[in-house]
Amino acid sequence: MSVQDSTPVEVVEIVTKTGIHGEVYQVLCKILEGKDKGRVIRRNVKGPVKKGDVLLLLETEREAKEIKAK
Repeated sequence: MSVQDSTPVEVVEIVTKTGIHGEVYQVLCKILEGKDKGRVIRRNVKGPVKKGDVLLLLETEREAKEIKAK
């Protein structure tokens, strides 16, 4: 896999922090190109991220499970 095989997505909302130390963010991403263009998916992102960032995903079929508050 390379950058040419990836799909750009834009972070539209940061849902929550997760992980043992809060280093993983669950975000909603809008797909910008490809067959799923315009679709919004939920993904987990490790490291700092903010609304409006553009990420490159290797695949867009999988979605993260929603984290429910206890």
